[in-house]
Amino acid sequence: MKKSSTLADAASWYCAVALLGLILMGSIRASSVSDEAVRGSQLLNRPCDEIYVVGEGESLHTISDKCGDPFIIERNPHIHDPDDVFPGLVIKIIPSSGRKL
Repeated sequence: MKKSSTLADAASWYCAVALLGLILMGSIRASSVSDEAVRGSQLLNRPCDEIYVVGEGESLHTISDKCGDPFIIERNPHIHDPDDVFPGLVIKIIPSSGRKL
């Protein structure tokens, strides 16, 4: 009886150590992904989806030119002032099939 209890304790310790190792490996792999902010010319490579999040340095004019949607203001009644656009603002656009890059 004592031997089977010792064997069960050893097996559970090995399982705990293996699980801890897997968790640590997963966290190292997840933290190695670049968290670099999108800047400069990388903004041009962002897709023009129907729901668009304004990035740093963008204006409604640049988004309209890039996505080919001249009616951004009309589709977004929550934008009262076209000059008051900030990073993180969520807008609705209807992207054109031939967007400009």
